[in-house]
Amino acid sequence: MATILVTGGTGALGRPLVDRLLHDGHDVRSLSRRPAQGPPRPGLRTYAVDLRNGTGLAAAVAGADTVVHCASTPSGGDGEAAGRLVAAARAAGVGHLVYISIVGVDRVPIGYYRTKRAVERTIEESGIGWTVLRTTQFHDLVLRVVKAGSRSPVLPVPTGVRVQPIEVREVAGRLADLASAPPAGRVADMGGPEVLDTRALIRLTLRYAGRRRLLVPLWLPGRAATALRAGGILAPEHAVGEGTYEAFLAARAGRPA
Repeated sequence: MATILVTGGTGALGRPLVDRLLHDGHDVRSLSRRPAQGPPRPGLRTYAVDLRNGTGLAAAVAGADTVVHCASTPSGGDGEAAGRLVAAARAAGVGHLVYISIVGVDRVPIGYYRTKRAVERTIEESGIGWTVLRTTQFHDLVLRVVKAGSRSPVLPVPTGVRVQPIEVREVAGRLADLASAPPAGRVADMGGPEVLDTRALIRLTLRYAGRRRLLVPLWLPGRAATALRAGGILAPEHAVGEGTYEAFLAARAGRPA
């Protein structure tokens, strides 16, 4: 079994990934900005490291065979954090870097996606064996976006935009398999089992939340919106996920789909 460091180990993806790696018998290290909570777990070491400054990073990386980079901050700083991580991994002799990215980072011209693509390049050019997996949006992210918009009685619905949500635990399982295997470069994208237009998705979310809102069509201008309407964040040819968005909502609501 390998020694595997997971950055963002307490995040939405990091937690199930750490669980899966521990289940598979690996020596797992979880890196996050805040100290670990709860009792110690066999096979798991935790490190409180802020990648924005890198303090303590060398100790966390030392002796690791593989690093899975899940940490991300949409507010900024991902590029610099990736640079520090790559430098520390190179100095420690890490043999494999695995990075989780997003379907469409090379097609949708928004700042966060540009940063994710830049991090991909940093890892590709690191001189370390690497693997990059792009996935569609996680169920919980889609839910948070809809909930944020539904605080108002009138909810704008972007016209012509479709999404392909995926179950985060399935992504964690795929990442665990990739981390346990040799470097594979850019692997096949991973998408959810179904493509939903935003109106249907929002109606579904509201129904399971027991809410009623007035949905108003909203035409978004600009190159990014054009790319979204063209399916820039979709991977229908890689619809390998099994858990549907409705099943996710039903499980949270504690009732059948």
